[in-house]
Amino acid sequence: MRSCVVQFHNNHPAWQCKSPKSFCCQPHKIGISCTQYKNNKLRGFTAMPNPSIRDAGDVEGNHVYRRITLRLIPFIFICYLFNYLDRVNVGFAKLQMLDALNFSETVYGLGAGIFFIGYVLCGLPSNLALNRFGPRRWIGLMMITWGTFSTCLLFVTTPMEFYVLRFLTGMAEAGFFPGIVLYLSRWYPNQRRGRIMALFMSAIPVSGLLGGPFSGWILNHFAAGQGGMAGWQWMFLIQGLPTVVLGLLAFRLLCDKVEDAPWLTPEQRQRVKADITTDELSRPVISEKASPLSVLTMPFIWVLGFIYFCIQSGVYAINFWLPSIIKNLGFSDALVIGWISAVPYLMAGVFMILVGRSADLRNERRWHLVVPMLMGALGLIIAANFATVPVIAILGLTIATMGALTGLPMFWPLPTALLNASVAVAGLALINSIGQMAGFLSPYLVGWIKDQTGSTTMALYSLAGLTIVGSLVALRISRQSATKAAAAA
Repeated sequence: MRSCVVQFHNNHPAWQCKSPKSFCCQPHKIGISCTQYKNNKLRGFTAMPNPSIRDAGDVEGNHVYRRITLRLIPFIFICYLFNYLDRVNVGFAKLQMLDALNFSETVYGLGAGIFFIGYVLCGLPSNLALNRFGPRRWIGLMMITWGTFSTCLLFVTTPMEFYVLRFLTGMAEAGFFPGIVLYLSRWYPNQRRGRIMALFMSAIPVSGLLGGPFSGWILNHFAAGQGGMAGWQWMFLIQGLPTVVLGLLAFRLLCDKVEDAPWLTPEQRQRVKADITTDELSRPVISEKASPLSVLTMPFIWVLGFIYFCIQSGVYAINFWLPSIIKNLGFSDALVIGWISAVPYLMAGVFMILVGRSADLRNERRWHLVVPMLMGALGLIIAANFATVPVIAILGLTIATMGALTGLPMFWPLPTALLNASVAVAGLALINSIGQMAGFLSPYLVGWIKDQTGSTTMALYSLAGLTIVGSLVALRISRQSATKAAAAA
């Protein structure tokens, strides 16, 4: 028999033989005969048909996964809400922090962005540690650590202190998001993952929806210096300490794997394990003995990372600069700025969940990713063109936020469908780390351009162009090309 790098599952190709025209299977593993498969393009990013994943009429399966969702997602949602709130609250602190500490726009941009240097450096080792020690322990430890570092930002007095604490916070947070993505992939098969990722990642717009007004209220309420601290210092304290508490709760509320879930019956645990096992068989196998670091040599990993980088460039520009852009439109009160900034996040949250549901129902990924990305670019262009017209500028920012944030959950079902267990831990972390580099470059670029030109207009144009490039790359990728890239690695 020819050497196989592609396996079949119920006559559906999972990974391709070295022979260009014929495909074979491993009968001793899955018990089917060799067959021929024409080079048809698979529907963009669509997951392989999986017989263990029933349709909407699967009452038993829907009940099991609804039970898992009600048990896991609310707590993970709250954790990610504080994770993202911690990541972007520096955008509101900026409204008072710059004048209080005499920081320039460039100092702020570098401090906001240096977080992601630590994040990128520690993303891969942190995810490997999570796989080694278990999600329950590692997620709890990460939350306690970054909550402590974030709270300590209230003691900052110099740019160097600002840089160091932001860097350490980034290191501590590095494994959280890719770890959660990996964790959820062990509880949900790919066909159910779109809406779950949308529910989980709707914490991002909710953090903007609630965090904006709440941060504005803190800045205003404590502006008089109660307790000897300024409003921005109180904000870091009030929003940092709950993360430490959530980290302690993670030790009790999370289960490392399906087999450890006492709230599922043995039959339900077996059902989920069977679904996940079948889902795993439908992914391209790079090698059963592949080293986690082998992902560094896989071109399609870097292509996916570039797409994610383009999405995140728009996201972080909005997160870090939305309050300042609104302020430049003529609004000076911090609470008013907070309420206005909540509007784009409210619309984005609704749009994100609707698109996630649509992607799962239609079992389609590519266009559900590309269209939101193009929306994000269009919104940035509108905001840049009408920077002097508040209503239209805010409309543009709303469209940009809806598109950019919805692109995030629509992206992650793609790599989780393509990476099997041998490389998923390292692959997901690497893709996330590549994308998170935008968190450093995007705020710094916006700050530098604003210092040079006096406005954010050219920065918004630049980020819109990058998002368009990313959407074109995503449009050209197919499941087949990614599989071939994996086979060639």
